[in-house]
Amino acid sequence: MADGMWTLAAAAIAFAVTGLLGKWMVPFLHKINFGQTIREEGPKWHQKKSGTPTMGGFMFIVGIFVSAALCLYLFYKNSGQNPTDMNLHVKLIGGMLMALGFGGVGFLDDYIKVVKKRNLGLNERQKLILQFLVAGGYLASLYLSGASSVTLIPFFGGVDLGIAYWVLALLGIVAMVNAVNFTDGIDGLNASVTFFVSLAFMVIAGIVGINGMSILSAACAGGCLGFLIWNFNPAKVFMGDTGSLFLGGMVCALAFGLNMPVLLLPAGIIYICEIASVVLQVTYFKATHGKRLFKMSPIHHHFEMCGWSEVKICTVFSMVTLLFGALGAAAVWFGL
Repeated sequence: MADGMWTLAAAAIAFAVTGLLGKWMVPFLHKINFGQTIREEGPKWHQKKSGTPTMGGFMFIVGIFVSAALCLYLFYKNSGQNPTDMNLHVKLIGGMLMALGFGGVGFLDDYIKVVKKRNLGLNERQKLILQFLVAGGYLASLYLSGASSVTLIPFFGGVDLGIAYWVLALLGIVAMVNAVNFTDGIDGLNASVTFFVSLAFMVIAGIVGINGMSILSAACAGGCLGFLIWNFNPAKVFMGDTGSLFLGGMVCALAFGLNMPVLLLPAGIIYICEIASVVLQVTYFKATHGKRLFKMSPIHHHFEMCGWSEVKICTVFSMVTLLFGALGAAAVWFGL
């Protein structure tokens, strides 16, 4: 099988496993009453979604892991391109474990919300401590495997940031994971956006010739697409923090696996806008003693309050992601 076929196989398997799991998992989550409690401060019309099963992120977590593990194993076994570079091993395996670790943090949060009936789940300090531990563990594994502080930046080549690289990487991973989490607020949005982000990284991995990362990206894209069968408006299941934090970890694993975390800026533009809107809203609210910059944050809720349908928001945000992801890929093509 040609190298590119393993990438397509990874996407197809992740899509199929995730989609088929929904036929069992959605009814199961209904049966055990794992329904989402809708925040009172959110849009009023979201209250009708209360009780929709959550923690559906398990569907694509399984799909992505099964697909990536199988296709990576078969690719390296049959292609003769054994990844002798220990750092590549860590980027692949460690990246997947980091995503799983963030998914575990999300599961704790969801469990407290659903089982303990505390809508806010873990408090902010608890979440951040656990997230920094997961990100720190991943970065420590990279350092111990021989990774340097040199990062690739299109048009600038390799840039050595020294110890600042590890500090910025730690803060950047945690920030991006939470940004992806903020993007999960309406039916299909997070899965749609992350599908196009994964697609961009798949193309970029192909450009630079890192087949393992191309396969992992394809698996993530396929898992998101399979989940959309059940999550597109009107959603039959939500991914919960279990899924959104896992996807945040996957996105970071792909960017760092390519040694180009700077690509999170164009490819993840929607994530950045989402978390920036929250920060700006809170800052402006405090500075003006109660005035609001947006009708509601994160910014997808602002557009809802302006009359946009959830389908329109998903479509526009996805197209923006596609455009900026293509710009990121073009930068790699012409700038490396």
